[in-house]
Amino acid sequence: MSMAEVKKIATRESYGNGLVELGKEHDNVVVLDADLAGATKTAIFKKAFPDRHFNCGIAECNLVDVGAGLSTMGLVPFVSTFAMFAAGRAYEQVRNTIGYPHLNVKICATHGGISVGEDGASHQCCEDFALMRTIPGMTVMCPSDDVEARKMVRAAYEMEGPVYIRFGRAATPVYHAEGFSFAVGKGEVLQDGTDVAVIATGILVPEAIEAGKRLAAEGISARVINMATIKPLDTETVIRAARDCGRIVTVEEHNIIGGLGEAVCSALAEECPVPVHRIGVNDVFGHSGPAAALLKEFGLTADYITEAARMLTGK
Repeated sequence: MSMAEVKKIATRESYGNGLVELGKEHDNVVVLDADLAGATKTAIFKKAFPDRHFNCGIAECNLVDVGAGLSTMGLVPFVSTFAMFAAGRAYEQVRNTIGYPHLNVKICATHGGISVGEDGASHQCCEDFALMRTIPGMTVMCPSDDVEARKMVRAAYEMEGPVYIRFGRAATPVYHAEGFSFAVGKGEVLQDGTDVAVIATGILVPEAIEAGKRLAAEGISARVINMATIKPLDTETVIRAARDCGRIVTVEEHNIIGGLGEAVCSALAEECPVPVHRIGVNDVFGHSGPAAALLKEFGLTADYITEAARMLTGK
């Protein structure tokens, strides 16, 4: 099946659908939004359960605090807005009102990364992994496709404690089978290899898969890993990849400072230092433009992953 024939779904859409599946099974699921239910797709949940959906208006700090309060009453709140507002504007409330008392609130942000597109730099949040990783006890995740996104929503509900999940705006290929079983904190080896390991997260995982195929055709054996949980990082899988392959490429739609690449580098520096090439946003702000064109401009495609692997392996 060519990539053109692959079904494409935006993970924010999966989030809305995942919430409805969860809401049907659990009465304690409530959803809060900040006047963006159409964009975050929590409107799908609102239509199914209007009495369990609360629009807090354009007041994201309050949104987070309301979620914190509801969680103390035995409810499981899914608090939603754009990544820039959930992780950025409400950072202090997330830290002090959810993180510090370690409350059971699920912060589900959409519109993260450069692929937000035309909304431009103000909304292209490439700092959310970094901000959320620094909060003690916070689990940070980013799904790579529709199936994983829906399973991740369920996994977030089933675990105790604060969770941050970033969903994407653009439609992306679905490569997981429906029977796929997701586990928090576990990396997923999608293709085995011994020359170089490509560790990717979010919507760039399909690009990493494509790069793995291209490299194989060139005689470079690439191990492709989907790292959907950024914190706690699956250090075991990362270190094994370093020992087996000797070289790592990390791939994320996030600043190379503070995200997946840095988490991988920290783990390797302590246990198994090997050369690492971080692919991500190189400490710059984005700008307005079509998502696909921006991803290409910022070097977040299979072409750049392939080139980085060639460079590292010297082939």
